[in-house]
Amino acid sequence: MAETDWTELQGGLDSNVVDRGVSAGIPRPPGGGSFAFGFHSLTTAAGAVGYFYNRAGFAPMPKGMSVRAAVQRGVSGGPTGFSGFVFAGLQNPSVTDTGYLLGLSDEDPHRIVLKKGVLATGIPPSSAPGTGILRVSTPTFAPGTYVHLRLDMTVNLNGDVLLDAWQNDLEAHPIGTPPDWQPVAGMATFVDDALAINTGSQPFTSGRAGFGFQSADVTRRVFVDHIEVIRQD
Repeated sequence: MAETDWTELQGGLDSNVVDRGVSAGIPRPPGGGSFAFGFHSLTTAAGAVGYFYNRAGFAPMPKGMSVRAAVQRGVSGGPTGFSGFVFAGLQNPSVTDTGYLLGLSDEDPHRIVLKKGVLATGIPPSSAPGTGILRVSTPTFAPGTYVHLRLDMTVNLNGDVLLDAWQNDLEAHPIGTPPDWQPVAGMATFVDDALAINTGSQPFTSGRAGFGFQSADVTRRVFVDHIEVIRQD
């Protein structure tokens, strides 16, 4: 995917608040190339920055989708106050809109968390009540750890949406080799049902996919590499 394949979401933090872009001077995952994409907060302003895949037929996608990326909560000025994530089913091209997020939670150590909600608030601590959390991983991760994530959003004919979280072991299967996707420990399939029972709101049956960064403090860093988006036909 080229740089032109991505469009910045509306309503995000300005570049004088969060610096962002590709660099050879930031960590890359095992098997990664010469560059990775990084976010670095420059102030204490709270908000988010994100990008969605903009190719024809993908913005939005009419049904389900899968998004994959290696994501790291980088070593920062502090261990909390930020999160990194991929998203699917984003309803409109703005950080103030809602979708499904899979990412690394704002806590130390952090967990993989699946959330339904607004992008601007990112991935909350895994124990935070009333924040749209749907699933939480059993394992925890230290700052500076790349986690290879995959979020599948499958739309069934009856209108149910199945959400599956997967992880690839980058040490055993680095970038550039076939991944070995395994269900994230502790995160069974979540059914966002057509009757709006399990989440209290109707499921998202279409939308956009991409990646993002949420920050509420200065010198917070997230790195992203090897981003893939697949459309459900």
